[in-house]
Amino acid sequence: MRRVDYGDGDDRLVFVLGWGNRPEHDGVQWLVDRLTDAGYRVSAFELPRTITDFDREYLAPVQSFVDDLDDYRLLSHSTGGLVARHLDTDNSLQTRTYLSPWWGFHDDLRNPLVSLATRLPVSTPILPAEATREELGTLASDAWVADAPDYAAPTFLREAKRAQNSLPPFDTRDAVFYNPDDPIVSGPTIEDHAPESNRIAFTDGHELFNSSTRDDHIDAVLAAVEDGANALPRSA
Repeated sequence: MRRVDYGDGDDRLVFVLGWGNRPEHDGVQWLVDRLTDAGYRVSAFELPRTITDFDREYLAPVQSFVDDLDDYRLLSHSTGGLVARHLDTDNSLQTRTYLSPWWGFHDDLRNPLVSLATRLPVSTPILPAEATREELGTLASDAWVADAPDYAAPTFLREAKRAQNSLPPFDTRDAVFYNPDDPIVSGPTIEDHAPESNRIAFTDGHELFNSSTRDDHIDAVLAAVEDGANALPRSA
């Protein structure tokens, strides 16, 4: 797993990216720039695109890193939100903010073919997983759309499903930003896990940092990162 650090602020922010995201992608950089401008030292984790063991290949590297931190905030997107939910945290964690967490398969993945494929011990990407710009967010760059994974390995989906089936209880101090009509992850599953007072809805795709509405929500994201769910605007 690759980690890239940005900024030199006193406050550490661990940012676990979604499946396929790279720290260098334009939308991710847009968000990282605003976080570093707010005074955070950002450590961005890029998840491997193919795994055979969620705990060993996704969870353990991030867990090992945060275990050595005296004080940090946690931000995650999509599959990164699945990792962040499973982290064993202590008093060193100040806040945890989720962007479009992948806590449940979208209806498009709930079919017999995918269910059968996840039982296969195949770590080669063979299952179609291409996402369009409209699904990612209309501000997604050509470079990101071209670099986005076209196929997923059955073992990746198997391990994601296993992690989703063993989610720890939701912490009501946490904040969640999500699209109720998300075309990639299950919006209703997010609503089932996070109380209404802990979530803010946005529109236009899966990725808030590539959504045309990102400027409308960035202040709330920064407030949640700083102070947790209590900082969310109740009128949103």
